[in-house]
Amino acid sequence: MRALGNFLWLLFGGLVMGLCWWLLGLLAFATIVGIPWGRACFVIGQFTFLPFGREAVSRRELSGQDDLGTGFLGLLGNLVWFVFAGFWLAVGHLAAALACFVTLIGIPFGLQHLKLAVLALAPIGKTIVRREDLR
Repeated sequence: MRALGNFLWLLFGGLVMGLCWWLLGLLAFATIVGIPWGRACFVIGQFTFLPFGREAVSRRELSGQDDLGTGFLGLLGNLVWFVFAGFWLAVGHLAAALACFVTLIGIPFGLQHLKLAVLALAPIGKTIVRREDLR
């Protein structure tokens, strides 16, 4: 069932938005200073291609400890991210969600786009895990 969901997801905007994440990742890598954001773009872009069966969670909640991305520097990184790329990715996911909500079968995909829109606003300090690993 997960494979079918991921296949349909690609048709309902997942492919386009995953490519947008990867394009921003390439632009971030080109600036050298943006390499940490570029790495996050590629990880989340891969998650955007196949989101069903996986989830984005805070590393602080997962490990119970703070690290570089979950502390003050992570907050600064998320602010910089929001200004330069996060807002636009969130708008893209919101537009895709609205398009998905037009059809009955698209509602679960629209909800997934909304989750990704929230992730696009502040991705630093998050990690992608399989749902089975959260139990």
